[in-house]
Amino acid sequence: MKKYLLVLLACGFLGQAQNKPVISKAEVVRIETELASDKMQGRKVFTAGIDSASVFIEKEFAKIGLDYYEGLTSYKQEFKARGRVANNVIGVLKGKSKPEEFVVFSAHYDHLGTTSGGNDTIYNGANDDASGTTAVIALAQYFKELNQNERTIIFVAFTAEEVGGYGAGYFSKNINPDKVVAMFNIEMIGTESKWNKNSAYITGFDKSDFGTILQKNLKGTNFNFYEDPYPTEQLFYRSDNARLAAVGVPAHTISTSKMDSETNYHQLSDEVSTLDLDNMTEIIKAIALSSETIVNGKDTPTRIEKLKRN
Repeated sequence: MKKYLLVLLACGFLGQAQNKPVISKAEVVRIETELASDKMQGRKVFTAGIDSASVFIEKEFAKIGLDYYEGLTSYKQEFKARGRVANNVIGVLKGKSKPEEFVVFSAHYDHLGTTSGGNDTIYNGANDDASGTTAVIALAQYFKELNQNERTIIFVAFTAEEVGGYGAGYFSKNINPDKVVAMFNIEMIGTESKWNKNSAYITGFDKSDFGTILQKNLKGTNFNFYEDPYPTEQLFYRSDNARLAAVGVPAHTISTSKMDSETNYHQLSDEVSTLDLDNMTEIIKAIALSSETIVNGKDTPTRIEKLKRN
């Protein structure tokens, strides 16, 4: 009788799981391969290559059916950086009961462009950060299909991270930080972490209970989020989360990058062939699952202490 009951419970659980949207490896591979392709020419800001990447992301957001960000008439948020025009790409999924509370999923879609000489001249940036941008698009599709977000979700691909974080800076200055409940910034998730598969780390873990909430939501799975194992690298302050964290938002970066041994970091060799796409898919699934109580309004991470200015 006990064995029969366990079988029924297992079937019930699997049935519920099967009703959820699927984050498929095939889609992850499709998006990642396009963003890191040679035709994007390394996605350097102010080039035709990054314009092509922007168009691709815009088309993905349109296909998913995301709304425009407040005040915009397209998915492009344009601004001036270094005297030239650049743009973030933003899509919105309006919350059902708490539309004025925002959850941000972000990554930067720019990279280093090209160089001259040699057989390979393109910095494809497959891991840095086509992997994070792929995750943002996949998560937008997931939450659109799930259709259970009580809070508004903002999906943003930042530009100009590699030259000073201009995209995140502009975005942060043009949003009310008091409305942003949490920010999931996703940076370099295409390789295995120091703990191998089914794991990632969260920067600034001790600065809010964001990471603790994510860990709680993953109990019973084989995936683990850890504290940042590279504190001397100051990673919390080196990615696009830092701008909103400075004004009190529980804004953290999720990554697997082994900062002491990433041989392809900022190298021409950062190509799709070097990524573990199976593991990357599982990481995106874990982000989706771990964020659900924040997205649906059940959990609210504690605020980060605002950066003191002189």
